[in-house]
Amino acid sequence: MKRSKLAQRPFWKQLLLQTVALLGAALLFGPCDYAQSPPGIYARADIEYGARIYTAQCTTCHGVTGDVVPGVDFRAGRFKRITSDSDLRTTITAGVPGTAMPPFNFDAAELAGIVAYLRNMRDYDARGVTPGDAARGQALFDGSGNCRSCHRVNGQGPRTAPDLSDIGALRTVDILQRTLIDPGGALLPQNRSVRAVTRDGKVIEGRRLNEDTYTVQLIDDQGHLVSVDKAGLREYTVIKTSAMPSYKDKFSPRDVADMVAYLLSLRGVK
Repeated sequence: MKRSKLAQRPFWKQLLLQTVALLGAALLFGPCDYAQSPPGIYARADIEYGARIYTAQCTTCHGVTGDVVPGVDFRAGRFKRITSDSDLRTTITAGVPGTAMPPFNFDAAELAGIVAYLRNMRDYDARGVTPGDAARGQALFDGSGNCRSCHRVNGQGPRTAPDLSDIGALRTVDILQRTLIDPGGALLPQNRSVRAVTRDGKVIEGRRLNEDTYTVQLIDDQGHLVSVDKAGLREYTVIKTSAMPSYKDKFSPRDVADMVAYLLSLRGVK
């Protein structure tokens, strides 16, 4: 029994040291809260989008300069009961009971934009900013962008690439913009394709839908749903590059803005 306790002692010492180290790091650096980071880390595209939302939804009560409500001055960074972006998001979505501040049903992209704008209102200059045209963006999506050859929208189109029917409610303006310019850099892990080679040499490639320890389900290049047993494979590779082309040199900045405006309008069939 004594030998067992002695054998366990190094493990408990190590566990104790790790715990102390973690607690020390937490006390030293505080919680890892993106919301508490200083202004300037927010993407320009999100700030611009937030500015448009603020103009349409918030100026009636808060004014153009954000200082109409007593005790609140957005340009000066003065808020009531708010110290982090998390507090700000909660106040926007839940409202403030007993006041004229109602709850807003913003989706993720809208909420990211309005928070980004409020945090950067003092330094934001709207001059030279041209809002995208969703109708023109749809024409690019259907035409020269050739996006419908891979993407499905509202029940129409193939499934070889992610369904974009509600992409406007899921992705921020910045992510949409970066995806058009640098698809590989903005590729999410869940959207990566895979390449599988069976023991008899058959090659299967497609977009991964689901994966567990034993199987992987994917949409192949012909749009067929395929389930692959990993035990029957001699090769399995997750492809970390994107099959989507970059529009950096094909689209002008105006074209990109129009395309983003169209993608933002896709919020699912109501």
